[in-house]
Amino acid sequence: MKVQHQLNVRSYTAEGFVSRVQRLIRNTVIPYQHEVLWDRVPGVEKSHAAMNFVNAGKALRGEEPGDGFYGMVFQDSDVAKWLEAAAYALAAENNPELEAQVREMIGIVADAQDADGYLDTYFTIKDRDRRWTNLREAHEMYCAGHMIEAACACFEATGDRRLLDVMEKNAEHIYRRFVEEGAEGWPGHPEIELALMKLYRLTGNEHCLALCKHLIDVRGTDPTFYAREAEKRGWSVWGSDGGDLEYTQSQAPVREQKDAVGHAVRAVYLYTAMADLASETGDAELLEACRRLWESITRRQMYVTGGIGSTVHGEAFSTDYDLPPDTAYAETCASIGLMFFASRMLENEVRGEYGDILELAFYNTVLAGMQLDGKRFFYVNPLEVNPGISGKVATQRHDLPTRPAWYPCACCPPNVARLVGSLGKYAYGESADTAYCHLYAAGQATFDNGLRLRCETQYPYDMTVRYRAEGQGTLAVRIPAWSRETRIRVQGEPCAPEVREGYALFPVRGETEIEITLDGTPRFLLPSTRIPRLAGMTALKRGPLVYCFEGVDNGNVKALKLRRKEKPEVSAFREELLGGTVTMRVEARRSLERDALYSDAPEETEACTATAVPYYTWGNRGENEMRVWMNVTDAED
Repeated sequence: MKVQHQLNVRSYTAEGFVSRVQRLIRNTVIPYQHEVLWDRVPGVEKSHAAMNFVNAGKALRGEEPGDGFYGMVFQDSDVAKWLEAAAYALAAENNPELEAQVREMIGIVADAQDADGYLDTYFTIKDRDRRWTNLREAHEMYCAGHMIEAACACFEATGDRRLLDVMEKNAEHIYRRFVEEGAEGWPGHPEIELALMKLYRLTGNEHCLALCKHLIDVRGTDPTFYAREAEKRGWSVWGSDGGDLEYTQSQAPVREQKDAVGHAVRAVYLYTAMADLASETGDAELLEACRRLWESITRRQMYVTGGIGSTVHGEAFSTDYDLPPDTAYAETCASIGLMFFASRMLENEVRGEYGDILELAFYNTVLAGMQLDGKRFFYVNPLEVNPGISGKVATQRHDLPTRPAWYPCACCPPNVARLVGSLGKYAYGESADTAYCHLYAAGQATFDNGLRLRCETQYPYDMTVRYRAEGQGTLAVRIPAWSRETRIRVQGEPCAPEVREGYALFPVRGETEIEITLDGTPRFLLPSTRIPRLAGMTALKRGPLVYCFEGVDNGNVKALKLRRKEKPEVSAFREELLGGTVTMRVEARRSLERDALYSDAPEETEACTATAVPYYTWGNRGENEMRVWMNVTDAED
């Protein structure tokens, strides 16, 4: 059955763990990022994103454009994602100061729009004659897509149409050029396609649907396009000659693509739009391509943490089973995009696998992308860090041991903010008579089909989830594949509900109380023997949380060998540690240090206990060693 994600941002009020993270976004992250965008935070990378819009407005009025354009060619998207995150914050609670900042930002964006609907500060300030001549590199449609998403969120949250009107005009401008006038090409960085689907559903503008379909259908149909474009224009942003078609997922028409390749963020943004379009139009061939690409990612190219994109070269997928822990790329934005893809696949077919990956990516890589204080961020999310090597040597310079305050390419920080703020749209969905719970998100939700729901839980640390549902219909709750023993009670009595494709189905007639207790047993995971670096190693997972071992708790982590035969000890919830968490203690052997670089002397070990913390909390206690995959031993004390 198709699931329609129709929840308005006002219809989910978070509590528990989700509420804690959303409050951090509202109270700290959004104000902090606003000041960064205006270059008001000393000691962080310059953004200038807000001033770029101010200066573009001046250029359009024939004035001197201030200090010009600064930053990446896609700098506009940072403002767009901040606006979207701010909109979700305003939907959650009244904030006059933030509302004034949003109004101000929308005003400078509107002033930067050209008379024909074009909107991009890089070209408006630097060279208007070069508009639309570098689709592969220049990110014009990528920036438009993010601003379209912001416009939809701002309208839904506040009812203010100003940004929505700006972006409808911009979408019409792009539609005229690429559909009515038949201009060649497709965007090098997919994003606008998924945004157009949002705009179409919000406004009913058929041009948005037609433009989305055109951009998806034309991609990869002419393998010479980017090379011809590069030769014709004679200038470049990144030095690309257009020859690497896999980088932009342009190696074949999308319905013929079989493997996830190229830049990981671009890939999952494209696949999200493909799944969304398939859901809207009933395109079975497009959906089948999405299934193939989903399997390529999740069964052969995904880290245990839900990270994707294993190589720094092109921020890309490499090949099946190439998942090195210490040189991982695993960009935060890529896991956010994987969540997008999972949610759109759920709109096509309700399968627990999609919800499981949605959960895995969120609780591990996405949350790890933000420091617990909300002011520092990871772009790259390695599964192993060695101070003095990670972030230092050429092969691992991208794998930083601590989170920076900002980046020249700052796509990830505001992306985390908007994802967390809109989590209700991913946690819940609905069809005509069924309310779906894809994630265990404490709080209250209401559905267009009349069902009302309250969820009480301390998940992901406590495994009991209680629902009180009211109305008439069916409540469908995902039961994770990792929960081997799940206990369910309805109206206080043990119950064995029908389970379909990983979702337990509960009829709701009036007020219905449901209690689900998931299996919180810690488990040692084994990697596929096809993954080169991980042979003989193990990782620790409890519920949705992957755990890691840090030097601050364990000293030399590389010297530890875990004893998998011993059951890990799960601590009580510790409010004072890492924002509130549950640790685990594992029996281990520690190899004693030897002076020689290499030695044939017998290994000496001693018994010890190793402490593990959730992966998303690592790097919050200073620079230190970290590992997800650990050596093992079966030796006795």
